[in-house]
Formats: sequence, structure tokens, C-alpha cells
Amino acid sequence: MGCIKKNNTVALEHLKSSENLKKSKKCSPMIKSNILVILLILSMVGGIGAGIGLREVWSPNEHRKLSYFNFPGEILLNMLKVLILPLIVSSLISSLASLDTRASGKIGLRAIVYYLSTTIIAVLLGILFVMTIKPGLYGNVETDDKPPEKEISGVDALLDLIRNCFPDNLVAACLSKKTTELKLVDKTDENNTSLLDDNTTTKEYNIEVKNSPGINMLGIVVLSIFFGVTIGRLEEKGKPLLDFFTSLYDASMMLVTLVIWYSPIGIFFLIATQVIKMKDPEIIIQRLGLYCVTVLVGLICHGFIILPLLYFIIVRKNPFIYMYNMLKALITALATSSSSATLPVTIECLEVRNKVDPRITKFVVPIGATVNMDGTALYEAVASIFIGQVNGMSMDVGKVVTVSITATAAAIGAAGIPQAGLVTMMIVLTAVGLPTKDIALILAVDWFLDRCRTTINVIGDAYGAGILAKLSQKDLDAIDRTDNPELNECEIPLFANGENYNITTMNPKSGSDKIIGKTSGSFRLTI
Repeated sequence: MGCIKKNNTVALEHLKSSENLKKSKKCSPMIKSNILVILLILSMVGGIGAGIGLREVWSPNEHRKLSYFNFPGEILLNMLKVLILPLIVSSLISSLASLDTRASGKIGLRAIVYYLSTTIIAVLLGILFVMTIKPGLYGNVETDDKPPEKEISGVDALLDLIRNCFPDNLVAACLSKKTTELKLVDKTDENNTSLLDDNTTTKEYNIEVKNSPGINMLGIVVLSIFFGVTIGRLEEKGKPLLDFFTSLYDASMMLVTLVIWYSPIGIFFLIATQVIKMKDPEIIIQRLGLYCVTVLVGLICHGFIILPLLYFIIVRKNPFIYMYNMLKALITALATSSSSATLPVTIECLEVRNKVDPRITKFVVPIGATVNMDGTALYEAVASIFIGQVNGMSMDVGKVVTVSITATAAAIGAAGIPQAGLVTMMIVLTAVGLPTKDIALILAVDWFLDRCRTTINVIGDAYGAGILAKLSQKDLDAIDRTDNPELNECEIPLFANGENYNITTMNPKSGSDKIIGKTSGSFRLTI
């Protein structure tokens, strides 16, 4: 009996060990696929802990020590900055050049209009919430040591905006941008007729347009947009240029991936340095919490109110049933934080569960995964203005318009991979003239918000496919008639014996049947 019990115990232990081995094998692919996220979270938590510990040893005024300690983080920021130009140019040009609006007729035009409209709505919504809630001003105490604001009118700011959209030198646009400065000078009135003084001196402002250091992102974006559209219209002649910018984009993406793998090291030192420099950590943490709430409220409003409402108005179907059918893709987006990785699942949900025409999904969704980034655009608008509020900078009309344009363009250029929003975030901060080092303020919560905004990006792609399928139904039928001219007219003899028969047509590509009438005898059918 003792031997039997011993054998049973050994068998049970062997069974448990085999079950544990199976569980470990199941967990290892999950860990491997999320290793970057795990490293980022560990670096953020470690940076906060190191910063809190070093606050007891170093004071915020020990600038030399903090400069040395922040060196790996400075390298990360430099690597991100150097990738801004090739990434935004290659992404915009390759995306717009591949949108051949003439090949697919009105479908391509509708897609472009939908992408731009929803992205602009998302940006404006984000600006509305951040300017209303003002998370960066929470707990602010008015002080007299703020940097002096430049005296400039709204008209001058608007003219600077338009002037920078059309740079006179492409190389200079990569290094500087035009800004209007008002210089106070003394002016002597030599025509004065007073008996006491020969001349009268008055103060007045002279307007000077100067080159300020920094990338003229607006000019580069506008030029890239026109360049991409022009290459697309050149068709075969423009194919070499399209191949060049597509290759440049792929190469830039590989470099971005390398930088992102280095980012946990840089983020650790950036966050630790920021924690050491904090004069009031409690207020900063409260601001970050309010910032998260602002972003989430904007994302929920856009993804669960505005986009469904737009779908209902155009398609006249229940948008939430449509969204429920996309649940698998949304969960995948939330887990992977990548709209590109979610692409196959998105197409499957659209075609199988929502019955969207495959020609629409194959055209709209892949481009939408690169171009249509509503959640990213909203996030970048909120983050840039939040950083401006934290630094006590007033956001005038010109800066708000600049944020709107650059956030829209940066979202179009945002790659569909995790944490790529950090790269495009630098674009918006550079365009508005905000300190890029303060991006470390939002890194602690970016891993979570990145997943939320990616989910909204996928929701925007899904609703876009449904809306465009509805609006383009007649164009798809026209394409069918063009591709199959033999179906335009055919004569079918019927021997009905006086009975009526249903006449049905079948779409050769979508496979859907449609009853077009009843008749008997011999007839001529025109489709």
C-alpha cells in the first residue's frame, strides 16, 4: 500500500509540473510580445523611485550634477528630434502619393475628406477640453518671475502662420522659421511747428520679420502635402519618386524602432531628473491626473459620441451594434497599442461581421491605419497645450491654430506602431516653440494613454469604412459595369406559361443578390 501511495504522489507531482510547464510556455509568448511595454513601465516606475530617493541627496539647484545625470535622456531627445524631418516628409508624401483618387474615382476623394474632417474635429475637441479644464494651471500661484511675453497682435501671429506655410527656401525651412518682432524705437517729428522745440520725439513700434531658430514644420508639411498629391497625379512618371519616399519611410521606421527600444533607458533618467527638479511634486501629480482625465474625456467623446453620430446620420443604422461587431479588433488595439498590428483583425471584423464590401476595406483600412489617427491628433493637441500651461505660456490664437495644423499633420505622419506618438509629439512642440524637454512630464502616463488613443484610431477606421461603403455604393456598381461590359445588356428567354418570375441580379464581386422586377416571356434586361 505504501508503494502505491508513493507512486500516486509522484504521478501527481509529475502532472502538476507538466501543467506548470504548459502555463509557462503559454505565458512566454505573451511576455515576449509585450516586453517593450514591460520595460517602459519598469523604467517609469524606476525613474520615479530613483528621483524620490535622490531628492534626499541632491537639491533642484545642483544643475551640474543634474545635467550629467540627465545625459542619457538628452541623447534620447536628440535621437527623436533628428528623426522628425525624414519621418514626417516621407510619411506624408508616400501616403498621399499612393492615394490615386482618379483610379478609384470619388471613393478616394471621399476617403481623404473623411480622414481630414474627423482628424480636425478630434484636434478641435481636444483643444476645447484642454482650454476649458486647464489641467496645466491646476494649483498655480501667480508669480512675478514669469518670462516676459512678446508684444505681438493677433493679425501678426496669423500672418506669421501663413508666411511659414510658404517658405522661400527649403533648406532654410529645416533650420529656421519666420517670426514677427515689434521693436520699440524713438521717432523724431521734423515737421513739428512748435515754437519751443524744433523736433518732437515719440515712441513707436517697428515691425521686423526675422528668422528664428527651429524647424519650420508648417512649411515642410504644406510642401510635403502638395508634393505627395502631385506625385500621385503623375502616375507612372512619379513612381520612382514614390518608391524613393516609400523606402525612406521604411528606413525611418526602422530607426524609430531602434530609438524606441533605447527609450526605456532614456525615459528612466528623464523622469528621475524631472522628479528631482520638482518644487512641488504633489501639484505635478495632481496635474498629471487631471491631464489624463482631459485626454480620456476627449477620446470618449470623439469615439463614442461624435463618430457614432456621424455614422448614424449617413448610414442610418445602429452605430453601437456596428461597434460591437468590431470588439475583437478594439481589444487587439488596446492590447498591442498598434493600429498596424490590428490591421488584419480590423479587416476581418469589417468584412465578416459587418458585411462591408471587400473593395472598400482593402482600399480604406490600410491607408487609414497610417493616415487616419484621430486619437493621436487629439492627444497631441491636449499634450502640447498642457505643457504650455505648465510653463506659464499664454496660448494666443496663432499658437492654437499652429497646434491645430501641426497636430493634424503629425497625426497623418504618425506611424502605426507603439510609442510612435512620442516622435510626432516633438513635431507639435517644436512648431509652437514649447520646450521639448518637458515631454518627460507626460511620459509617466503615456503608456496607458497610447493604448486608449490607438483604440480610438481603430474605431475611426472602422466607422470610416462603413460610411464610405454607404456613400460609394453607386460608384462600386459603376465599376462593376465597367469591369464586366457583357453584363450591361443581355437577352434571357423565359417560358413562363403566363406566370410572373422574379428577376435577380448578382454583384459579381460582393456576391449580393438584388430583385429588380417581375415579368414573363422573353425580355431584354439592362443592368
